Amino acid sequence: MATWGRFPDEEAPKVVVALAEQVERDGGLALALYREPVGDHWHIFCLLPMDKVEPTPYQRDLSPTHAKRLQEVVKKIDRFVDPIVIMSPKPGLYWTPNGNHRRVVLEKLKCKLVPAILVPEPEVAFQILALNTEKAHNLKEKSLEVIRMYRGLVDDEPESGEEGYAFQFEAPHFITLGLLYEKNKRFAGGAFAPILRRVDKFLKGRFPKTLGEREERAELVREADEALVEVVAKIKKRGINHPYVKNFVLARTTPLTRQRKTLPSFDQTFKKLKENIEDFDIAKVRYEDIQRSAIMGAPAAG
Repeated sequence: MATWGRFPDEEAPKVVVALAEQVERDGGLALALYREPVGDHWHIFCLLPMDKVEPTPYQRDLSPTHAKRLQEVVKKIDRFVDPIVIMSPKPGLYWTPNGNHRRVVLEKLKCKLVPAILVPEPEVAFQILALNTEKAHNLKEKSLEVIRMYRGLVDDEPESGEEGYAFQFEAPHFITLGLLYEKNKRFAGGAFAPILRRVDKFLKGRFPKTLGEREERAELVREADEALVEVVAKIKKRGINHPYVKNFVLARTTPLTRQRKTLPSFDQTFKKLKENIEDFDIAKVRYEDIQRSAIMGAPAAG
């Protein structure tokens, strides 16, 4: 196999060579050991057996629509030009944190080998998940990916905590929303996200402890949502049907006004929000008010 380092006669570290040999034993081909150009880290360019490559257990669910579109493009150009990124948690098993749609396309096309860039450090998988841009995340996909990563870290890194993985999680409210989406895939995350973004912070402590605190936070949001669902149902019973109803009610019951310089705690915010929702006077709601709020709240074009 070829080796490219900083100097012509530079040898790859023993751990990288051993990993390349593992690839060969697993039925793959280690084509090159090289230093990538940004951080000068050693990587392995290889061909891996299709049946030994899987997605990480932490990432979002596959989009059949995106996979089908990608397959059509690959068939049209009649070649595969975009290697996937791979980690190896143990011999005989290879995970892709960035490339599962491409892996599925190759599988559907009955390819026996997967072109891959194998990264020797398994812990980098979490960082690559955060940079996954193969298909843009929506809020639910991102939140579910983060909570799956979180649950994996509870077992694999029990001495670590949220602040140490802030880069990988991107934002604390993704963790809370992930717990909510796990229980209810139809949860109105987009309606609650603006409030969560302001009061949800990374928790101090180790993962086994903070997971319990996260579940308590998710339960507070769930209780507020249950109250919101009841109010929305009553408004719709009056004949007022508009897709912005939930956002309208939340905008008028949130305890987080723009004028506030100091924000209440997470618990205070959602307990007060629930109270405000339960006390909301639906008799004063008019369709034109909701419609006007929807127009004002819509993002600007372009």
